Amino acid sequence: MGTDIRTRNNVRVLGNPDGPVIMFAHGFGCDQGMFHRVLPRFIADYRVVLFDHVGAGNSDPEAYASAKYSSLAGYTSDVQEIMAELDLQEVTFVGHSVGGMMGVAAAAADPSRFKALVFLASSPSYMDYPEDGYVGGTSQSDIHELLASLDNNYMVWAAAMAPVIMGNPDSPELHAELEGGICRINPTVAREFARVAFLTDIRHLLTDVTVPALVMQCSNDMLAPVEVGEYTQEHLPNATLTVLEATGHLPHVSAPAETADTIIGYLSRAA
Repeated sequence: MGTDIRTRNNVRVLGNPDGPVIMFAHGFGCDQGMFHRVLPRFIADYRVVLFDHVGAGNSDPEAYASAKYSSLAGYTSDVQEIMAELDLQEVTFVGHSVGGMMGVAAAAADPSRFKALVFLASSPSYMDYPEDGYVGGTSQSDIHELLASLDNNYMVWAAAMAPVIMGNPDSPELHAELEGGICRINPTVAREFARVAFLTDIRHLLTDVTVPALVMQCSNDMLAPVEVGEYTQEHLPNATLTVLEATGHLPHVSAPAETADTIIGYLSRAA
């Protein structure tokens, strides 16, 4: 029978059982705990659904299989299965980084359970494609160098990359928090998930997303520059772009008040 879906992904449901559903999907090197700073703003009014991608956080380590999770499709199918298992309807799906890619893929395939998508420092492709003028933020050679460095010494890579990903050089405690999250992931899983995050290109799916979307881009993000948000808004049929004052790649960690305010403001206007 395999692992129960709720155990497999460490699914937790918090907040108002009768409220509108908001589901948070974390990115690479993180787990659901990274959203803890914004959750207090949603608990009273929303039914909050949290989960860990298999291989991260307190997911079932026995459920990890390279054949499934070496592509975005494996993670996307988990999102769809969690929604079906909990029979979630009218879901606002908040996807951080590669979590946003999963939201695009899931909503493009079957929009029936979605009310809105929120992209949090996300990108349809982190890699530049100069041949068609696409600015993803990182050159192809830099991404391959980054992955080679990760393969060579994962812990050293985590220590070097956490400050780059987090940004906010005046907040070393946030760098340490992210580094700790990255280091908790099994290195084999991390190598495969990093390739999913950095090599996936879902630009072709954007025009298939029919649900409304909020694109939240940070004003200075080494991994997902503002141009990525502009491209995403341009190619989604029904999207709003907000450029945050927040910097770095994890605004829900470094600027939780602005992040929560922006999401709640968007949902209030949409309602």
